[in-house]
Amino acid sequence: MSSNIKALSVKQERKLVDYLDAQFLNMTRGYKKRSEPTAHLPTLQLYLESASTLLGLILQIPPIDPSTSLRTSYLLHLTNDVFSSATGYAPSVQNVVDLVDWLDDLDQAWLASSTPGWNPREGTGKDLVVDADDMELVRRVKSSPVSETEKTRLRSLLLGGMETFEEWLGLEEEAFQVFARTMDELGGFSGLRLETASVKESCTPATDFFEE
Repeated sequence: MSSNIKALSVKQERKLVDYLDAQFLNMTRGYKKRSEPTAHLPTLQLYLESASTLLGLILQIPPIDPSTSLRTSYLLHLTNDVFSSATGYAPSVQNVVDLVDWLDDLDQAWLASSTPGWNPREGTGKDLVVDADDMELVRRVKSSPVSETEKTRLRSLLLGGMETFEEWLGLEEEAFQVFARTMDELGGFSGLRLETASVKESCTPATDFFEE
């Protein structure tokens, strides 16, 4: 196989799952304690930085089964957590800008990882290439796409999340599109419109797991 990407071993996957679960728990605790003096995630910017670290690590999970389902599961987990928590912070102008930037990164991540041959080293989606004369490798290598059930859950998360963000902003006029790439991939939608008109008036002022 030209990219030489391999599925995680049982040991590697266990280490990665333990670490990701601990980081998700730490981010959740940070959000819940965001108003306390000793909070480590008191601002949306810091929360999204924590989420970005998780996103980057999740996208390092190789696209070879059974690792593919693990990657999708954690992407759904992260999408749900951010959508549920972001509106717990004040909708300042800077927070809106930071959130939109992060949502664009997430959109690209979902689009790329919906490609069966997501290459975690290059950060791109491409077809997996297996030498035609290596029939044993052809039989062993499998990279499953995002399932219909997972697509349905993702679509529900995106639609519900955008409604929540619009309520958070309290805006109704000029809009920009978010998740246009992912929604088009999910079913021909042109993207979701997140309202941004008069933002200033509506907002308050401003361990390496892949080694044995």
